[in-house]
Amino acid sequence: MITVETVADLRHTIARWRAAGERVALVPTMGNLHEGHLDLVRKARSLADRVVVSIFVNPLQFGEGEDFAAYPRTLLDDSDKLSAVAADLLFTPPVDEVYRRPRSEQTRIEVPGLSGQFCGASRPGHFVGVATVVCKLFNMVQPDLALFGEKDYQQLLVIRRMVEDLAIPVTIHGLPTVREVDGLARSSRNGYLSDAERTIAPVLYRQLQQTVADIKQRKHDLAALERQALSRLEAEGFTPDYYAIRRAADLAEPGPDDKSLVILAAAYLGKARLIDNIQLDLE
Repeated sequence: MITVETVADLRHTIARWRAAGERVALVPTMGNLHEGHLDLVRKARSLADRVVVSIFVNPLQFGEGEDFAAYPRTLLDDSDKLSAVAADLLFTPPVDEVYRRPRSEQTRIEVPGLSGQFCGASRPGHFVGVATVVCKLFNMVQPDLALFGEKDYQQLLVIRRMVEDLAIPVTIHGLPTVREVDGLARSSRNGYLSDAERTIAPVLYRQLQQTVADIKQRKHDLAALERQALSRLEAEGFTPDYYAIRRAADLAEPGPDDKSLVILAAAYLGKARLIDNIQLDLE
């Protein structure tokens, strides 16, 4: 596996692959890799001739008081894991390679509407940072396809909308959430959980499953189901951020004829902010 830090070296390598007619996949990450990330690389390996993985802890998507400085950075271990799953190139740019202007002067990408609710409401500016860095990575790598996990469902929709609106020639693949045996979604931030909190954390996914069961039992008062879920999470020791049942395509309030839904949740448990979702097709 090749490791490069500059856009010039990245493009030099990719140009050779392009000259040979090879398809290129990109898996963007912030490092501290877990099985969910490695699943994306394996899938990319099956879809393309070459796989590029980026590791970049993006300062633009962290708000004031968030964990940018403390975010786990485990590059050596990550590199070993990527070699084991046959990634071709690891791109690890420093901040000044990605953002060459002061933060206040940096060109930004915004996806209105989708970005302003749920995680975007709780973390103002977060999805501007996400859209900006993903757009820059797409321009740097110029991949044929890029892969993202469905655990960050709102992020996936933001990226899809950005690609569509800006006519970026990249096919976006979303892969199902990778979970622990007890149902907890794999996340780099799970490392913030204490042993006691780790035993409680799977309740979040079990609550999502319960809401699915309630909807299938024709309990149509979705707002009531949301309130019940928030109360149950609080009773288990979570501090809920949001719990919402929405139309899967665009996160709008579902109407009576909508059959494809997503249930989104975010809640704090100790220092960890856990997010999860579950999709539901009523047809």
